[in-house]
Amino acid sequence: MGAQVQGVTLSARGAGRARAGHPWIFRADVESAPPGLPSGAEVRLADARGNFIARAFWAERSPIALRILSRRDEPLDEGFLRARVETAVARRRWLFPQADAFRAVHGEADLLPGYFVDRYGDLLAVQHLAEWAEVRRDVLARMAAEACGARGVVARDDGSSRDFELLPRRTEVLLGSGPMTASYHEGELLLQVDLLEDHKTGGYLDQRENHLRAGELARGEALDAFCYHGGFALQLARCATRVLAIDQDAAAVARTRENAARNGLTNVEVRAANAVEQLRALDKDGRKFDVVVLDPPAFAKRREGVAGALRAYKEINYRGVRLLAAGGVLITCSCSGKVTPQMFGEVIEWASQEAKRPLQLLERRGAARDHPSLVGVPETDYLKCWVLLAP
Repeated sequence: MGAQVQGVTLSARGAGRARAGHPWIFRADVESAPPGLPSGAEVRLADARGNFIARAFWAERSPIALRILSRRDEPLDEGFLRARVETAVARRRWLFPQADAFRAVHGEADLLPGYFVDRYGDLLAVQHLAEWAEVRRDVLARMAAEACGARGVVARDDGSSRDFELLPRRTEVLLGSGPMTASYHEGELLLQVDLLEDHKTGGYLDQRENHLRAGELARGEALDAFCYHGGFALQLARCATRVLAIDQDAAAVARTRENAARNGLTNVEVRAANAVEQLRALDKDGRKFDVVVLDPPAFAKRREGVAGALRAYKEINYRGVRLLAAGGVLITCSCSGKVTPQMFGEVIEWASQEAKRPLQLLERRGAARDHPSLVGVPETDYLKCWVLLAP
């Protein structure tokens, strides 16, 4: 990186965005930049008059040309990055002093935009969703492992977010050896993840607190559509009479069964099937449930997919409402960041009207506390988890 930090001039719009606290500057808002800046280069941002704005990292290819890390005129060196990582981990230990799994670093919210770390026992799963983090992946892995006391670090850079950044998809072990499987707890349940084979970074820790809340509300007959590894289903099973869990991923279904057996839960039926088709079939058969959980994968990852996503959300929520017994509870989720809370509310309102079932809104929940959103950065406020009751 060198001692000499080069300067980048922002447009008036870009300067305003940076001063408002947003960590992303798009390429269209770069007024001028030195030729040949390498990927991940540290730069000093200024407005057209030369007034200092922030320190940032440069991206050669991404539509987001700059990620801002500090509004102080200070070097973004290894000492700076290490302090950010250690501070983020310390916050999680304060929030969850007994937890053996949590998101240790949450990108933009922890002022390390584009870098994410999940801890599962003595292993870490990391994602590099910005060029600056990509070129520093080995250094960051060592920092994160030391801060968390981890024996291994797996990079899960195989998701679609890398496509937007024009980075290649890949999965690799950055640190450590041996099996990259870990056990961890959600409440009293013992779960297992394979960091090389499972989806994304393993266990969808952003839903952890919502899983536990669902368990508190469980009773009677329960349904968990899109169950993945059984995060909701297994918490429901601790208090419900019976639980039907559905996912079309055969590997996820097998893991749900393993997790149920590991915890002595014999009241869970797990089906490998298309959840949308199963919702229709259950509705046609007149089935009713005291608790219905809808936690689908992201139906819209880009703006152009929103219309189709809303149709899908309407379909599953309509079926979910129809499947509720009198006094039943619907826990419905969307992790599509492009689907705003207002849009999601309109979907649920439509489902209620179409199903001719009034709904009480009991709770509007979001991601767990180790996945905080950053005020003024709406892109970080992505997860909706609403709890409703059919009186």
